[in-house]
Amino acid sequence: MHKIRIAVYPGTFDPITMGHEDIVRRAANLFDEVIVAVAGSTSKQTLFSLQERVALAQSVFHGDNIRVMGFDGLLMQFVQSQGAQMVIRGLRAASDFEYEFQLAGMNRKLFPQLETLFLTPAEEYMFISSSLVREVARLGGDVHQFVSPVVEQAIKQKIAAVQG
Repeated sequence: MHKIRIAVYPGTFDPITMGHEDIVRRAANLFDEVIVAVAGSTSKQTLFSLQERVALAQSVFHGDNIRVMGFDGLLMQFVQSQGAQMVIRGLRAASDFEYEFQLAGMNRKLFPQLETLFLTPAEEYMFISSSLVREVARLGGDVHQFVSPVVEQAIKQKIAAVQG
C-alpha cells in the first residue's frame, strides 16, 4: 500500500509572491499533497488579515494536490493534525539559512518524525520577499512582476484603503 506523502509549506504570506508560488508548484511535483499553511498568530504586523491571506493564496493555487489552510498556534501541532511528514522551507539567500537551520532543529526536537526540506526559488525570484513587495507598493511602485495579478489588485486596494 502506497503511503501518501504530505508536505506543509508554512508562512505568513503577506502577500504571497511569485517566489512562494514557485516553491509550492515545485513541491507539488515532489509530494502527493502540499498544504500551504498560512500562519495566523504571528509577531509580524500584517497588511492582510488571516482570512484575506488565505483567500489570496486560494486564488493563486488551483492544483489538485495543493490545499490552502489557515492555522494558529504551534506549527508542529498543525503538521501532526494534517498527517504530514515534511515541512517545506524556502531559502532565498545565505542569510536565511542560519535562522531556518535553527528552526528546523527545534521542529525536529518537538516532532522527531518530521523532516524539513529546503527549496530555493528560481533565480528570477531569489530577491523577492513579502516585506519588500509591501514596501515597494506602499511607496507607489509597480509590483506586478513580483506577485500574481489578483494579489497585485488586492495590494492596491488595501493600500488605498489604509492611506484613506
